[in-house]
Amino acid sequence: MWAVADPKNVGFLGHMQESEIGLIGLGVMGGGLALNLERNGFSVCGHDADHGRREHFASRTQGPRLSIASSLSELTGRLRSPRCLLVMVPAGDPVDQVLRALGALLQAGDVVMDGGNSHFIDTNRRMLALRAQGIHYIGLGISGGEHGALSGPALMPGGDFAGWPRVRPLLQAIAARTEDGRICCDWMGPEGAGHFVKIVHNGIEYAEMQTLCEAYWLMHQVLKMPAAAIGEVFAQWAQGELGSYLMDISADILQRKDLDTAEALVDSILDSAEQKGTGKWASQTALDLGVSTPTITQAVFARALSGLKQERLHAASVLKSALSRPSANRAATLERAHNAVLATRICSHAQGFALLRAASREFDWSLPLATVASVWQAGCIIRSRLLLPITEAFNRQPGLDNLLVDPQCATMLARSECGLREVVALGAMHGVPTPAISSALDYYDSYRSVRLPANLLQAQRDYFGAHGYQRIDRVGKFHTRWQD
Repeated sequence: MWAVADPKNVGFLGHMQESEIGLIGLGVMGGGLALNLERNGFSVCGHDADHGRREHFASRTQGPRLSIASSLSELTGRLRSPRCLLVMVPAGDPVDQVLRALGALLQAGDVVMDGGNSHFIDTNRRMLALRAQGIHYIGLGISGGEHGALSGPALMPGGDFAGWPRVRPLLQAIAARTEDGRICCDWMGPEGAGHFVKIVHNGIEYAEMQTLCEAYWLMHQVLKMPAAAIGEVFAQWAQGELGSYLMDISADILQRKDLDTAEALVDSILDSAEQKGTGKWASQTALDLGVSTPTITQAVFARALSGLKQERLHAASVLKSALSRPSANRAATLERAHNAVLATRICSHAQGFALLRAASREFDWSLPLATVASVWQAGCIIRSRLLLPITEAFNRQPGLDNLLVDPQCATMLARSECGLREVVALGAMHGVPTPAISSALDYYDSYRSVRLPANLLQAQRDYFGAHGYQRIDRVGKFHTRWQD
């Protein structure tokens, strides 16, 4: 539980000059952002309710532009006006606790940013409440992990635009840069737009990670390749169009040896994944808005199913398979797997941007999709070469319905389609689950189908519920008395 620290536990760095920004929460991300701000020339006053974190942060800092406050009142008293605060505490009630504690300490014109993984609905509520007091509230999506916080994250601010001019110089100074110098921080939109963009980012992240896991497992189970050899394949793929941060780290992970056993470390890691909820939020919102995001959602389900370790062990002893597993050519299978990963990644990004587009319409946010893709090109966890053609797609056609029909993306899909189909079939024939890759194929085939069997579905609904149906040859809504 967050609480204002005891004033007796006070420590200071630097002098008592007014600071340009106050940072609440000096954990891994908060501490890294504070050091990033200081390195870029901004004076920072930090506070954490935990005395140990304050001491740890103090041990990491030497700069004259950094100081530590022992209480929120001291923190706000040491900031230049209009005051700017960045809250870096866990999402949910801890954020509300901090805002309540700040209540009497803030004044009209101050800016408060929430840099945690907050749900966009909570951000909407907080922004409206603080706006009534004349305080500008910004939901700040941040991606990049510990290293990104320190060296340059991707930043996705949204909320009360009146606060943007005050914080823009700070945020854009510490954000990541692309190879051609573009800043990976720009305004996303009103209300909870910034946090929603981060939620979708994380949904795509789930899908990207699951796709790489499935490619790794297919090579391991079907081709009997050891982890280090798969890591070498991933490292090769990273040099081409599949290049991404997640591909890079996966290659490193697979080639790392356990110091105790000299075997692949990944082979000693329990196959039960955890999650913090942002991927689930992306899927839930997609359901609410009627947007099809099967690859993102299957990645969430895959994590949930991995957590049933004891049940899976029991099921493995009961559910025996009579599969006759055909042999697979290594070179051909690796080429097909490469293409399947590419196609799946295009589909998962298409789903994510379709969700952004739907939310933009539903909430009247006018999300700048080309800007979103550009901001994700560096600093964030899903940064990859694929985001460049995606940015170009939305620059060419801002109203693009779906990335699948962009000419460049469609061309990539056309040459990777066979690999996608063959990998799904290979996984099925060998009993190797490929939920993300399989869902991408289903998404691709469904989206390009002139007709789907929803005509029977509509008839079924009309049969048992008299919901009515539309016809292809007449205008209007129709009902049949099926049991007459």
